[in-house]
Order: sequence, then C-alpha cells, then structure tokens
Amino acid sequence: RILAPCVPPAAGTPPGPSAAAGAGGAMADAPEGNGAAGSSGGAPARRAPSDYLRTALLGRAVVVRLNNSLEYRGVLSSMDPFLNLSTEQTEEYENGQLKARYGDAFIRGNNVLYISPQD
Repeated sequence: RILAPCVPPAAGTPPGPSAAAGAGGAMADAPEGNGAAGSSGGAPARRAPSDYLRTALLGRAVVVRLNNSLEYRGVLSSMDPFLNLSTEQTEEYENGQLKARYGDAFIRGNNVLYISPQD
C-alpha cells in the first residue's frame, strides 16, 4: 500500500491529498501492489517457472534439450534453483539418434535450453 503522510494541514491551507487520505493515512485511490497478477482483483497468484517444474514435472519423464543440441530423456528426480537437474533412466540423443544410456545423469543448469514433458 502507498501511505500518505499523517501530518495535518497547516491552518488556512486548502485540503490536499494528505487530508483526503482519511484518518488511517492510506490513499483510497492508490493502486495496491505493483500491478502484477495476484496482487489484487481476484486474479490467480503468479508462480515462478521453477514452481511448475517442481509440481508438474518432478518424477515424470522429461526431455531436456541442451544448448549444443543434445537431448536427454529420462525421469526428472531433482532440481535446484540454478536449474541443475538430476535424471534417472537417462538416454542421450544426438540428431534424433540414441547415442548412450545412463542410469543417473546430472545436467548443469547453464547448459539447458528447455525442459518439456516427454510424450
């Protein structure tokens, strides 16, 4: 909330925004929050992309595409805020061709181009 100063106007001055704010000091017409969804008006709360990854993809089969065009397909077992990933039953694909199979794989987050659910 945006608060107006709680200083009464000096004698003989016309009422200004601080007088119109009321006894509580809050301005009635000031927007609440920063305008982001979820701050007012019943809009759904905003979620971070990492929240989606944790709730919708953790424990599911995913495709992880790297910046160098390699793809890893496996079950997403964990991740951290830097998008470092741990996958199980992982397969490595290059140009659509299976190149290697790994039990567990750890993928550094700065190499990840995207993560998507496996069809």
